[in-house]
Amino acid sequence: MKKREQFTSRLTVVLAMAGSAIGLGNIWRFPYLAGQNGGAAFILVYIAACALLAIPVFLAECIIGRRGGNSTFGAMRNLAPGSNYRWAGLITVITPMLLLGFYSVVGGWSVDYLLKACTLRFTEDSTGLFEDLLSSTWEPIFMHTTFMIGTAIVILLGVKKGIERFTKVTMPLLFVLILVIVVFGLSLPGAGEGVAYLVKPDFSKITPSVITSAMGQAFFSMSLGVGTILTYASYVSKEENLMVSAGGTAIFDLLFALLAGFAVMPAVFAAGIQPGQGPGLLFDTLPYIFSKMTPWVGAVISILFFLSVLMAALTSSISLLEVGVAYLVEEKGASRTKATIGLAAIVWVVGVVCSLSGGVFNLLDHLTSDWLMPFGGLLFALFVGWKMSKADVRDEFTNGGTRNLRLFNMVYFLIRYIAPVGIVGIFLTTLLG
Repeated sequence: MKKREQFTSRLTVVLAMAGSAIGLGNIWRFPYLAGQNGGAAFILVYIAACALLAIPVFLAECIIGRRGGNSTFGAMRNLAPGSNYRWAGLITVITPMLLLGFYSVVGGWSVDYLLKACTLRFTEDSTGLFEDLLSSTWEPIFMHTTFMIGTAIVILLGVKKGIERFTKVTMPLLFVLILVIVVFGLSLPGAGEGVAYLVKPDFSKITPSVITSAMGQAFFSMSLGVGTILTYASYVSKEENLMVSAGGTAIFDLLFALLAGFAVMPAVFAAGIQPGQGPGLLFDTLPYIFSKMTPWVGAVISILFFLSVLMAALTSSISLLEVGVAYLVEEKGASRTKATIGLAAIVWVVGVVCSLSGGVFNLLDHLTSDWLMPFGGLLFALFVGWKMSKADVRDEFTNGGTRNLRLFNMVYFLIRYIAPVGIVGIFLTTLLG
């Protein structure tokens, strides 16, 4: 049997997992959801959801992935032979393909804006560019196609030559660029109102729908419940400290989400744009920032920023596609080339439908982030907390009793009790809402 590839160091493990987590969920989705759900109030619930739900589920995926040493389906089959939990693994092969179907459309928008940054001088009136893009039929499809081709190319190169090399370059650059945008955005006249919106919570804004949205965003932003973290964890060596990897990824993810909020929201108020306007918020706001810069500075920064948006989108789309590719290669005996091309083609078709129909786009967004991702997370938490033996979980989490011993009981309690109850709460709130 061919030896599975592994990440080569702790840094590459954290960067790859952070790359899976940090994507459009942070830079595109987080700011507009914060805008729609009360700003600082939403952020507080989001931070709590990350600590109590997202990180325990993240660790559960890591434990299953590294101990099972296989794709989502294969790992759960290996750890619980003959049980129906293997079908939970199969569900988490299908979910990322649905998610990538609409995600790749947004990735296409980032391609479009990168090209616009290279060819246009953004002005205060550039907020209309996004409406023009959505009203076009073929332009979004072409951009979506380009994005999917880029995703497939990295997957074809494999774990070390593709995923690892790509994230080692893109993740540090992404943080530098978002910091530049934050600093400039805070200097705009009227930006203080946007800062206040993010740091002064109005607790009356915390409603069941806001709680549901924040919990769903915690899962979306950390790529949980779809098998991406589980799959990446299967490429992690037995010597790696899972708690350090999880903690590093969670910190990077939360920090980047907050930075994205401070990059966008002050500019939203400075530009007089409504913070709750929805998915187009990023693409309406950033051109306004660039139009206020010295022309050559605005041109350079806009190119670099939308390049970083594209990179963020690609790091997550790569992890989503890798889930299905790993399943076909390891369970069905397909070559990486055939698996990648076949799945990319299927996702491309779904993306075309999403591009042509806003209703389908919104349906897949709601279905995956509010239902399928939490459901996958629930299955992973139940599997680690109730199906695997506590001794096996402790052995994996503590690296054979050498690390994280003091943290184990707390983490195990969160995985076994708090995460499942919280996720069920998401479902009940969604149904009642």
